[in-house]
Amino acid sequence: GFTKSYPTNGEFICPSSGKPCSCGEGKVLNCESSAGAATYGGHRPVSYNEIDGSLYKEKELIFPPELVLRNNLPLKLHGFGGIRWYRPLKLKQLLNLRSLYPAAKLVVGNTEVGIEVNFKNAQYPILISVTHVPELNVLSIKENGIDIGSSVRLSRLQEVLREVIAEREIHETSSCRAISDQLKWFAGKQVKNVASVGGNICTAAPISH
Repeated sequence: GFTKSYPTNGEFICPSSGKPCSCGEGKVLNCESSAGAATYGGHRPVSYNEIDGSLYKEKELIFPPELVLRNNLPLKLHGFGGIRWYRPLKLKQLLNLRSLYPAAKLVVGNTEVGIEVNFKNAQYPILISVTHVPELNVLSIKENGIDIGSSVRLSRLQEVLREVIAEREIHETSSCRAISDQLKWFAGKQVKNVASVGGNICTAAPISH
């Protein structure tokens, strides 16, 4: 099957970003159908059993547009052994959950909690993911410093610190340079993409010091 380029409101969906735009509207409008197979932008759709690799050398895999445009919802999931996992979307929802379950473990990337569970036999029957709470994802540059939310990913923080170091005077960025230098040695890119600032401070991860 194919991802529809036009949602119900008639807007063109960019195949690269998954968002409404007009970057390739002309190509999609010129789609033709021949021998029972549609041609999109000059490329004929290829089924899985025809793929040999060479047909995709000039194409870039993209993140599914449906997931980009999907509305986030609060989640409550039940796992093995009675584990419950919550994902609030608002700070008020998080505070209510925290009030109901004061012993619950707050998680973002699960990079530290996962180690505790797998190697230290820690038990956390209730987990609350705080990845989607806007107030905890704040990362703003101000004249007298930087506001950093506890759920901010380390890779995102690293990018912002580089910008600040490049734009500000050297005497203003000593702390930024110290943190940036430390992040170079902290895990790999995949881990930094999900690990949070608050998570590593709260767990007192030795490598974060």
